[in-house]
Amino acid sequence: MNAHNPYAPPRGAVVDVAGEGLELAGRGARLLAAILDGIIAGMMIYLPALIVMVATGALARLEADEPDRTMLATAGLLCLIGFIAWAWITALLVARYGQTMGKRLLEIRVVRSDGSQASLGRIFWLRNVVNVLLGVIPLYSIIDVLLIFGVRRQCIHDLIADTIVVRA
Repeated sequence: MNAHNPYAPPRGAVVDVAGEGLELAGRGARLLAAILDGIIAGMMIYLPALIVMVATGALARLEADEPDRTMLATAGLLCLIGFIAWAWITALLVARYGQTMGKRLLEIRVVRSDGSQASLGRIFWLRNVVNVLLGVIPLYSIIDVLLIFGVRRQCIHDLIADTIVVRA
């Protein structure tokens, strides 16, 4: 009885989440990329100010409760300049390649679940801002990270943004 049944439910082809020709990034690579991103951001934002404060002796005066307000303002300005530089470079890399500096070093990138390029807005707003806002929910951050151990290797922020992380 291979006759077409007009009352049968519709059928569709099921395709893997990564699409064709895409290899999901490893869990270790994603973790290392996040750690590298934190180190790079810290070095770009805080290191110049720390070097200036140590070189001028302002750090020692700060510890002795004799702060040099001019040097503190200079350090704050250096932190702001470092943050702007870091944000600019990160936004540029994410917009062009779907990669942060850490992801670029490890040759992984963020794409839509169908394999198409994810926009800067999608990555910034849905993967980052919404995820930070949801972080006020108790245990959310832990659950978000633990979902990486699922078959699809997608955290909650990936599911929200309809993205996956693949080998570049």
